[in-house]
Amino acid sequence: MTPSKGRGADALVQVLKDAGVERIFTLSGNHVMPVFDAAFDAGIELVHVRHEAAAVHMADAWARITGRPGVALVTGGPGHANAVGALYTAAMAESPVVLLSGHAPLAQLGRGAFQEMLQAEVAAPLTKAAWTAQSADALPRDAAHAIAIAQAGRPGPVHLSLPQDALEQKASTQAPFPRPEVPPADAFDPSALQAWLAQARRPLILCGPACMTRDGRAAMRALEEALGVPVVGMESPRGIADPSLGAFAEMLAQADAVLLLGKRLDFTLRFGAAPAFAPDSQVAQVDPEPQEIERTQVAVGARCVLTAVADTRSAMAALARCARAPSSAWLEEVRSAVRYRPPAWDSAHGEAGRLHPVQALRPLQQLLDAHPGSVFVSDGGEFGQWAQACLEAPHRVINGVAGSIGAALPFAIAARFACPGAPVIAAMGDGTFGFHCAEIDTAVRHGVPFLAVVGNDARWNAEYQIQLRDYGRARAIGCELLPTRYELVAQAFGGHGERVTDAGALLPAARRALEAPVPSVLNVMIEGLAAPNVRR
Repeated sequence: MTPSKGRGADALVQVLKDAGVERIFTLSGNHVMPVFDAAFDAGIELVHVRHEAAAVHMADAWARITGRPGVALVTGGPGHANAVGALYTAAMAESPVVLLSGHAPLAQLGRGAFQEMLQAEVAAPLTKAAWTAQSADALPRDAAHAIAIAQAGRPGPVHLSLPQDALEQKASTQAPFPRPEVPPADAFDPSALQAWLAQARRPLILCGPACMTRDGRAAMRALEEALGVPVVGMESPRGIADPSLGAFAEMLAQADAVLLLGKRLDFTLRFGAAPAFAPDSQVAQVDPEPQEIERTQVAVGARCVLTAVADTRSAMAALARCARAPSSAWLEEVRSAVRYRPPAWDSAHGEAGRLHPVQALRPLQQLLDAHPGSVFVSDGGEFGQWAQACLEAPHRVINGVAGSIGAALPFAIAARFACPGAPVIAAMGDGTFGFHCAEIDTAVRHGVPFLAVVGNDARWNAEYQIQLRDYGRARAIGCELLPTRYELVAQAFGGHGERVTDAGALLPAARRALEAPVPSVLNVMIEGLAAPNVRR
């Protein structure tokens, strides 16, 4: 059948194509079939996944790596409900994701339409904006608006519901909705902050998740070199105890001036209170959202001495345009603290048949170092914390401030799409592997190889460690898993899989996995240790 041109779906897809959208992460369903049809004509690739939440996670990772909006497309009702939970991870990671969900026809609303639900209202608490298109003509404007909002100010997810009749009806040509205004770079005057930082003896600049992309980290390094002030990015739910930041917490407690540059003063910073912050430390904040500044002022009161509402990247650039400052002893001390890892890790070893997490992870660094565009992906949980402390790469995608688990496999697939020639190594626990293991099928179908390293301790170890600490071993319940053969699961889906029980076998197995033309799983039997708490 010849496609019907000029539909709302065609206008929607054309806006996406004009915005540079190359692929859409999606799962099919009744309501969105017109969009599938329009994407076919437009040449936009559809990455067809096995669960709607995985589509959102893939869009999230794509956005973090490329810096461009990631688009997920799901059907209405239960499909939308499945997808919504993943928006929280994207929101806390400050990732520009656009979730497009099919929707019951406008003409049938209130009459018990198929899969009718208040979709925008469900998504609203987890997004910067959420609404339902009201006509075929509105679709292109709404799509352009959604893409713009996702990127403006503090990036984050946006939801647009697509009623089926609006997708199928004819649409007239409409100009895209104007982009929301973003504070221009020259609206921010850095002089007061530069002077304030210069008079401090132990200043720190803290940046939030939106700055933890490859480009963002480069901007942080440039700012640090220009000001001679330590610049630290934060994106972990463990906050100042993030193992990848080494002994940073010790430095924060000594700082006399802390600039929050796009970084929220939240639980990750213990709300600015002692002993995480020195009681007499001063705080300044530059943030795109006035409400974040208001929260900081409530939290620390008179200690908040300077504020500005401004776009984070523009403010970083303006601050970096000052005269270059010499390196200071304080800067080197902070850098050393962040790099610090306990010497005991160098000789860490596991019991017979199981690896210490350090043994399971550190050898992989040489594989990441072998390519200038390699990608390190990490899930949450205890094994994920060890991974984040042991590994680094030009591109890094972790579970983020949300503290969610289960996203690593979808993250890895999107990472390989974003960096097709680079090795992608994803670390995850055995519990998290179970969330989206069927996406191995997605990777096989789309020809997307990557390496998933599963730390198998046969338990939900993060919660088990809480039970041990708070209730005692005798009351540890509900955290047991089986030592499942996850490598065989990968093979069953058409991937490559190997089981590792000896430290000497890890690196050769990892090399074979990365050379395989299919997604690979190393099922590494590990000791179930608590996440590292790095102290000097």
